[in-house]
Amino acid sequence: MTLSNASSRLLMFSLGLILWLKLLASPLVQAQEFPAATPVGNHTLGLTAGPFFPIRVLAGQSSKLFGEALMPSWSVTLTEPVGAGWYQGQLALGAEVIAFHTAEPLTAYGVGFTPKLVYTSTAFGRVRPFIEGGGGPMWTDLGGRVPEQPGQFNFLVWGGAGCSYQMTRHWALNAGYRIMHISNAGTRDPNSGLNVGLPFIGLSYQGF
Repeated sequence: MTLSNASSRLLMFSLGLILWLKLLASPLVQAQEFPAATPVGNHTLGLTAGPFFPIRVLAGQSSKLFGEALMPSWSVTLTEPVGAGWYQGQLALGAEVIAFHTAEPLTAYGVGFTPKLVYTSTAFGRVRPFIEGGGGPMWTDLGGRVPEQPGQFNFLVWGGAGCSYQMTRHWALNAGYRIMHISNAGTRDPNSGLNVGLPFIGLSYQGF
């Protein structure tokens, strides 16, 4: 698969999200009142995807991997809004599965599971900026095929920020950017690890 094919897939995914937005933007939806905050204990299911590209930090990080990632997720709201002003927001605890495919310069796959924390601002109505981060185990068949990965079992640590737009009381459109680091946590040598940047877009359903 070439990078152009990966970009085409992302474009098709984005067009699908736009169609969802148009279908949901009915007069009934527009007439709904949107709560200023998410009720404590509310669950959210999400699905995001995007292309990733290499970020080189250390001299030993020589591989230039390009591909795409898919991230289904779940979270539950833990707190009422805390703080005041623009940083007023709520904390949520969740987990997600990260599945990725590298397209260049070699074909490889990986899957990981990470608990995560999300802080979402509630100060701007339907527009809700957020920051998030997590970490957990990851398996990838890049082990032994790139100099940064001597084995298949690794750990993933990531952090990012984005913005959610509440289209309805239940559905939201999400977009953002995250940085991910994959390494073996010093269990084998070498341990230079891989860093990638990942812009993403997705949908989430909230309210059960």
